[in-house]
Amino acid sequence: MSIPPPPGPHQPEGPYQPPQQGPYGPPSYPQGPQNPYGPYQPWAQGYSPYNRPAPVNGLAVTSLVLGVLCCIPGAGLVLGLIALGQIRRRGERGKGLAVGGSVLSGIGLALWALVLATGGGSDFWDGFKDGARDGASISLAKGECFNAPAGDLSGETYDVDTVPCTGEHDGEVFASFRLTGGGYPGDDSVTGTADKRCYGLQDSYAMDAWAVPDDVDVYYLTPTEDSWSAGDREVTCVFGSAAEGGNLTGSLRNDQTVLDADQVAYLKAAHVLNAALESAPDAKYVEDDLPGHKAWAGRVSAALAEQARMLRGHRWPAGAREPVAILAADLDVARKDWVKAAKAKDADVFYQYYGVGLDWLDPKEGVNARKALGLETTPPSRDSGGSGDRGGSGNGGGDGGSGDGGGDRLEV
Repeated sequence: MSIPPPPGPHQPEGPYQPPQQGPYGPPSYPQGPQNPYGPYQPWAQGYSPYNRPAPVNGLAVTSLVLGVLCCIPGAGLVLGLIALGQIRRRGERGKGLAVGGSVLSGIGLALWALVLATGGGSDFWDGFKDGARDGASISLAKGECFNAPAGDLSGETYDVDTVPCTGEHDGEVFASFRLTGGGYPGDDSVTGTADKRCYGLQDSYAMDAWAVPDDVDVYYLTPTEDSWSAGDREVTCVFGSAAEGGNLTGSLRNDQTVLDADQVAYLKAAHVLNAALESAPDAKYVEDDLPGHKAWAGRVSAALAEQARMLRGHRWPAGAREPVAILAADLDVARKDWVKAAKAKDADVFYQYYGVGLDWLDPKEGVNARKALGLETTPPSRDSGGSGDRGGSGNGGGDGGSGDGGGDRLEV
């Protein structure tokens, strides 16, 4: 009789039964009273080779990216700190990423603070704006003065320097407008539109043409074909000196923001006649276009009547009443000859009445009224093409006529 050995610490009590090898799996142990804990598992769950690792915290990754780019350092630092808290609570990975992102973001935040404190941020932004402005329009506001490259208000430029109008400057902006259309209309079209519109807009800024120096003319900044493709549509109308090497000093602005109500009323009445005089036909000689000149004389006669009506309809200060009344009476006399010129049967008759009517529009006749109102009393010279309150300078021209350099184009 044999006595089995006593059960060891790793051996269950009872008769030993060898494991049974199944055809496809590991050996199985019988379950029953001899093995109350069920079958043994060769691998615990935590060590399975197919178990998924803990996920990486998304905020940690974002914090590192922002820290490296240094674009929003404050946000990178905050997200890094939040990520560290989430990693501790959830058992996620990415602690190193969160720490790195927080450190880099903290350094970036300190650098930004240093740049702002030393003014470097302003220099950077100015440089960024200058770079973004290449190929686009130069933005100048009405009433601003500037210096152009080399002091030249012609050719092509990508930038100008704004300066106070009180000192010397190359140009003064008096108006701006936008062009329309899809494709670039061509240099000739852009220039033609700018020339016509800018000359028509100058009176609203410099209402008193007598106060504009004789050498001042109209220029304009226009889009180029390249800047047009970048969205530039703006035309900027500018006053500049037509004299070689000349410049401006002081503002030429004289409108409702500068003048009083009486001065504005007087100049508005004068502009009615000036506009009519500027509408003369293109034909220089009456013989070449008698119907056109007769129609022009009709517009002038109507403007004379309207100007006299406006002068008589305003309540003038005591010192200006008499000279304004005399001026209105002279306008009535001049109108009679312009009416006859409008009805002339031939060029000779037109010249006869046109010459007499033009003599009545001598700018010097308005000096007394201007003096009483505190306006400029020196008429523009005939060579400048300017006109007086009562009409042309002897050639039918209107206010703000151009000098030799008028309408030059400064492309942007």
